Amino acid sequence: MITTAYGICLIISIIIWIYMTSRDNKNTDSYYSTGNILIPIIILGYWLKTTAVSPEAAMFAFCIIYFDSTVLLTFLIFAMLRSIGIKPKTYIKFIAYSIAFIHLFIVWMNTHNDLYFKKIRILPTENGNITKMTDGPFKIFHTIYILIILVVLLAIIIAGYIKKGTYSLKTLTIYTVGTALGLTIYGIETVTDADFSLLPFLYVLVTVFILINHNKTLTHDVSAIVSSQQVEEGSRGYIILDLKKRFISCNKKSYEFMPELADQRVDQKLRDGSDIARLLYSMITSYEKHGINSKKFIQDDKTCICEIEPFFLDNKEKKSGYIFDIRDATEEQHVIDIMTSYNESLNRQVKQQTENILDIQRKIVTGMANMIENRDNNTGGHVKRTSDILSILIDEIKKQGTIMIDDRYALDIVRAAPMHDLGKISIENSILNKPGKLTDEEFTIMKSHSTKSGEMVMILLEGVEEEHFVKVAYNVARYHHERWDGRGYPENLVGSMIPLEARIMAVVDVYDALVSKRSYKAEMSFDQVSDIMLEGMGTQFDPNLRSIFLGCKKRFEEYYLSTKDAG
Repeated sequence: MITTAYGICLIISIIIWIYMTSRDNKNTDSYYSTGNILIPIIILGYWLKTTAVSPEAAMFAFCIIYFDSTVLLTFLIFAMLRSIGIKPKTYIKFIAYSIAFIHLFIVWMNTHNDLYFKKIRILPTENGNITKMTDGPFKIFHTIYILIILVVLLAIIIAGYIKKGTYSLKTLTIYTVGTALGLTIYGIETVTDADFSLLPFLYVLVTVFILINHNKTLTHDVSAIVSSQQVEEGSRGYIILDLKKRFISCNKKSYEFMPELADQRVDQKLRDGSDIARLLYSMITSYEKHGINSKKFIQDDKTCICEIEPFFLDNKEKKSGYIFDIRDATEEQHVIDIMTSYNESLNRQVKQQTENILDIQRKIVTGMANMIENRDNNTGGHVKRTSDILSILIDEIKKQGTIMIDDRYALDIVRAAPMHDLGKISIENSILNKPGKLTDEEFTIMKSHSTKSGEMVMILLEGVEEEHFVKVAYNVARYHHERWDGRGYPENLVGSMIPLEARIMAVVDVYDALVSKRSYKAEMSFDQVSDIMLEGMGTQFDPNLRSIFLGCKKRFEEYYLSTKDAG
């Protein structure tokens, strides 16, 4: 009966190992993977011991079982340290694991003498074979080793409950209870010389609990969600909330941006009435209802920008929570303040002339866009051309009527067009004007301009323009590099998840890039460009825009020919 029970435990532990190994989860840490491998091996030893019919077979089973009181306990120490945010040096891990395996090798190398076990007796029963072993003189070393491990584990548990940090007390409790039960069972069974051990059942039970709590554990480790380089570079703060709006984790930099975090309890909602609760909870609402993902706030005379993004762990279709990315934007805001002050002065002078105000604001935005173009040797005239052919495309959409848009929406898109690349102001000239192909690192930096463009739009327009225009301008700026097939950036949106205004902007942006001469390529013929654009309908572009593009293709070509003639 015990043999069967051990066999069931073995099967369950193997199934858990197979399940975890089969999942495509890059965030699974090495400690969890190691535990999933060790547990089935150790339970296999217990199962083999109940089937052993010779002293040699029993000794072999014991050699496997000894993984639990050597390697497994050492692994448990480092897993618990990780769970409370302590990362020992590599050489310390090397020494600890070396001692564990040396201890294990001593047992293995004394299987043919009486130094570790003097005598082995096998007693067959209905529940399985019982192995009785008389300890040898070397067994005292094992007892001392267990006592040292016990002291270390006790110190870690005490430190975990005293130490402040963004780690899960639930995870620490699972480790604590599991360790306490394991050592208690081991001690009782050693003193009473029990016939069969309860440890295999405990191992399976703890493994199941850790499996259930696995994703929760990952969310308390910022580096499991954000790259280690970003976490450690020290310039940005990262805060993680789960879907129930409970505080889960943050990095050290976050405390500078939001000192209230120092008093925030992990796994609990943000304190009612706190500044951080008002900010983050309002951002979640704005993001879920309107897709707006950034907000600025003031902290200690610093202007900060906070961005919200969902994060995903195992299931790429189901979000696990939200991560907030906070940075210091004081210098950027200084420039914006000057521009805003200028805008406010103009507004006071011409507040009765709404059209004049809009015209002046358009000139400011266009001026900024032209300033960026002057930095970018690749895009001379790009802003004007894209705005002009966007108007042509909008006219064709209205004419065909396959996509329904009203006049206000159409005007918003045209007005937003000059703002689509404002974020390039933050890109270094060496990257912006590089004649050859960008490296992966440079391309990553270049791609950030779409996110920055969205931020600039919000800073320039929020509170000044009507909400409907702000939303359209933000979407055009942030999402015009998304692709219909989901391989675009910055969010890899797919199909109709991409705002319509961004899909429309993408067509004219790419068309102008292809038909114009750049420092890294020659201009293409209209036929070549048309072939590329049509081929991209359904992959890069919204396939519903195919007929629209074909309908205004001739007008596009006439426009570009006229600009050449004028030049």
